[in-house]
Amino acid sequence: MTMDYGIVVPQGWRMDLVGIADPAEAYEAMTRVAREAETLGFHSIWLYDHFHTVPVPTQEITFECWISTAALARDTQRVRIGQIVTCNGYRNPALLAKMASTVDALSHGRLNLGIGAGWYEHEYRAYGFPYPDTGERLRRLREAVQIILAMWTQDEATFEGQYYQVRGAINQPKGVQKPHIPLLIGGGGEKVTLRMVAQYGDACNVGGDIATIKHKFAVLKRHCDELGRDYNSIRRTILIDDCAIADTEEAAIAKLTPEDRNNLDEFRQEALVGTPAMIRQRLAEYEEAGVQEIIIRFVDATKLESIRLFARECMDVR
Repeated sequence: MTMDYGIVVPQGWRMDLVGIADPAEAYEAMTRVAREAETLGFHSIWLYDHFHTVPVPTQEITFECWISTAALARDTQRVRIGQIVTCNGYRNPALLAKMASTVDALSHGRLNLGIGAGWYEHEYRAYGFPYPDTGERLRRLREAVQIILAMWTQDEATFEGQYYQVRGAINQPKGVQKPHIPLLIGGGGEKVTLRMVAQYGDACNVGGDIATIKHKFAVLKRHCDELGRDYNSIRRTILIDDCAIADTEEAAIAKLTPEDRNNLDEFRQEALVGTPAMIRQRLAEYEEAGVQEIIIRFVDATKLESIRLFARECMDVR
């Protein structure tokens, strides 16, 4: 097995467009990264689904996920496009399925729909969305996933749930990909989320250190065995939220925030920091753990040099 690599395109949420005051130029900076990733041979590009910045809300630019997904689909030609991940609480699932079908058509069949239960309470409340407890958010996600799949596979979707009702919804076109757009369900909850992946998902996305990732995959496999699902039919992806790569370790570390530098050993458990040789060693460990695609956010992606260095020294470009 040879892993694929995706890149999180800077869209502002992680303060990665700071210093670009003009919104049009900020978008151009975002799409330059997407186009460069495609040129370099990255398998996919991804967007976060958030409305304002972390770790604290600020007035800095943050582009909306699904409008940006559609725009990037037309700015690129070959690379796959997804969300890491869509927050179920922000959009009606029938509408989301329709949006995804449209984007799959305009991208000529390059969309992945990533979805999760949501977690950012401040953002929910700031935008006027109700923020139910974790159990309810997961129950809502389960209903939403069933509706999305019905919208993609049935002539008229009907669903009567506790939280959502769809009564004869028509969705044309349904998209390009067959049997439907790949559905990635994000999260590592062992009793509910990973079982939902085994039941409905085409891909998972989990996080944590390598030992945790191995454990989550083992839990997913148990769910698949119980449900009669082929474990190998589910694409296993992870998200690396921070990658700092440079020709020297010192230069890579210098790209990190002071807080991350002060907790470097712990930070490295779930990040990629160092020279290409150091990062290649970590990538081999992820591959050995069963990861099929790593989705990476480069801390300085807008400068392009880091993603070029990674592609040149760390990727097996096919």
